[in-house]
Amino acid sequence: MTEITKEVRSLAAEAERSLVQIFKRIDQTAERNTERVMTAFRRHSVSDALFAGTTGYGYDDRGRDVLDKIYADVMGCESALVRLGFVNGTHAITSALFAALKPGQVLVSAVGAPYDTLAGAIGIRGDYHGSLKMYGIGYRQVNTLEDGSPDIEGILAAASSPDTGAVLIQRSRGYSTRPSLSVRQIRDLCARIRKVSKAAIIIDNCYGEFVEDEEPGGPEGGDLLCGSLIKNPGGGLAPTGGYVAGRSDLVQKAAFRLTVPGIGGECGSTMGQNRLLYQGLFFAPHIVANSLKTAVFCAKITEMAGFRADPKWDEPRRDIIQMIELGTPEAVKAFCAGIQAGSPVDSFVTPEPWPMPGYDCDVIMAAGTFIQGASIELSCDAPMRPPYTAYLQGGLTYESGKLGIMLALSRILR
Repeated sequence: MTEITKEVRSLAAEAERSLVQIFKRIDQTAERNTERVMTAFRRHSVSDALFAGTTGYGYDDRGRDVLDKIYADVMGCESALVRLGFVNGTHAITSALFAALKPGQVLVSAVGAPYDTLAGAIGIRGDYHGSLKMYGIGYRQVNTLEDGSPDIEGILAAASSPDTGAVLIQRSRGYSTRPSLSVRQIRDLCARIRKVSKAAIIIDNCYGEFVEDEEPGGPEGGDLLCGSLIKNPGGGLAPTGGYVAGRSDLVQKAAFRLTVPGIGGECGSTMGQNRLLYQGLFFAPHIVANSLKTAVFCAKITEMAGFRADPKWDEPRRDIIQMIELGTPEAVKAFCAGIQAGSPVDSFVTPEPWPMPGYDCDVIMAAGTFIQGASIELSCDAPMRPPYTAYLQGGLTYESGKLGIMLALSRILR
């Protein structure tokens, strides 16, 4: 990559010298998470016979059904639903919300506004047929405190209301500037909520899987965890899909929402894709580690170049997202163009802001990925609004992620 300047190469070398111990800790977490995945594979006797796909209705797809059990184990939950039919994480989360809520009840969003694409599904933006609002389900939002931390008193007050049917906790920051939540924070919040409410607790787990040693599910965590297979748990191999994991009764209800009542998870052909879902999960802890190293390197080198990065390079990681405040629309465009140019796919195109479905402003997205939209692969996107912040995530290999960031930084330092 001849476009990478000598200045940036020098910064990169200096940055890496500071990151040795952090990278070592990331590798240690990846090893523990790999053991977690391997234990589940062995427990359920994974064999190549499970990779055969089904067609039509998909009855008795043993590979699909065993993968559900493996995800339940890995996530620390009673049950799981892992399906190609979930078109994205928003779809999985929405199915979970409909599983937990009834007309006349209220959804509480515990840490500010949910991710942009959920706004239409909930009914707080637009007037879309089939939204929670259309079915008579209300919405109540508890904003974070000034420092970005959860407003515990406000959450408990909202959760304790008799009409509250579900509480949504978003693990990652999304397009907000608040810190992402740790598994410990989520479990503490769940414990407090359960003391005042019987509402179901739904965790948007997107971008967080395998970042820490465990997931925020199980008896001490959320009643349902939801995520996307083209993010962390798909390991860069899953072609599409999502998952819901948690309490068996709620998982079944989410399955009824995904398909139809009375059928649920019993149908759904896998069309020869099972191997990729198994193999992607097997690779996921290692791939997430590469993404974390990429994010830490990005934070360090952009801070050295004078930009504000959040989290800072030496702060604990709760998800794979790295925020870089670039200050101007021109800098955002240049940085995203550099990430695109440093990608293995579509490196020859230039990303431009456009009105993406589900967002309230134009969004620019650099995503030269093998799987369209896969944010476990190196990608960078930014809503075109002040303070003009780019959100970088992913990196199948640390080496390619590092080079992409170096090229992007070279573009904006010209």
